[in-house]
Amino acid sequence: MRDAPALRPLRLLVVVPSWVGDAVMATPTFRFLRDTLKGSFIGALVRPGIDQLLAGLDVFDEVHVASSGGVMGPKHAAAKVRQRRYDTALLLTNSFSSALITRLAGIRHRIGYERDARGLLLTHKLDAPKRPDGSWAPISAVRYYDTLARTFLAPDADALIRFMELASTPEQSAASADILARAGIADTTRFAILNPGGNDEAKRWPPDRFIEAGRSLAQRHDLRILVNGSPGERDIVGTIAQACAGVSLTDLGITLGSLKGVVARASVMLTNDTGPRHIAAAFAVPLVSLFGPTDHRWTILPTRANAPEELLLADPTLPEGELANDNPERCRVDRISTADVIAALDRVIAAARG
Repeated sequence: MRDAPALRPLRLLVVVPSWVGDAVMATPTFRFLRDTLKGSFIGALVRPGIDQLLAGLDVFDEVHVASSGGVMGPKHAAAKVRQRRYDTALLLTNSFSSALITRLAGIRHRIGYERDARGLLLTHKLDAPKRPDGSWAPISAVRYYDTLARTFLAPDADALIRFMELASTPEQSAASADILARAGIADTTRFAILNPGGNDEAKRWPPDRFIEAGRSLAQRHDLRILVNGSPGERDIVGTIAQACAGVSLTDLGITLGSLKGVVARASVMLTNDTGPRHIAAAFAVPLVSLFGPTDHRWTILPTRANAPEELLLADPTLPEGELANDNPERCRVDRISTADVIAALDRVIAAARG
């Protein structure tokens, strides 16, 4: 824990999480730093792709893009930031390599959670919350990042957790408008986004159920259906889009940068536990999010009153002291019924309309 006066950096480097969802969950911390450290130069170190996600936000003075992979990755990343002579680094990542980068870059103060055998590389350390059995406690990454920043940089600041936020550059907005136009979406067209993919196949709700839910959204709420996914998910996205008389955003060449503007226009999103869920929450889009077999508590999001989110858990009766991650069979995502999903979609759409 902190045992010294708060640091007052003049030049702060923020090492940004690598996953899309984690990077979005860090945006309240970015805004807190920008508002609190007035006059300080704040830079960010991000992996390729995350720069497009964060483009348009006015929280960083400079964004350095580098990959830390490979034997020489940390050295190359350190060289990218060394010239800016940062005096402090805030590591929102948990990895050993990110701590090594900031040490190689000669940054004097290095703030981070003490985990992943990197304690000797940090000058200011915080113990990560743990469960009684010694495993990591399931707390929201939004609060996890905020606590680290406040502890060492502004311990006397108010405890308000800000909302997540994203923005688009003019170029990204133009690309989003082009995608929507080619999808046949006019300015007044209301549409839903289905997000059936995910980095872990075990987290993917069955495609046939996405089809049923998509058809319900079209028939009951008069919504056009857009289906999103990565290039590697093209087949499943296309199958669902065709069955729902919808459009595959993957076939239209959606990118992380153009996805932001498309999501911001949506009336609702149905999604697995994956990055686009966080993008939707940042743009105040109503959500129904499906969890199994990962524990939802890692990614509890601050949401706005006019943009509700319903979390549907594979096993809502799982005792609080247990993690869904440790019960993969009991918490299979296919245990979530189509009827429950359709009912949840009805509720969030009604709530968003007021």
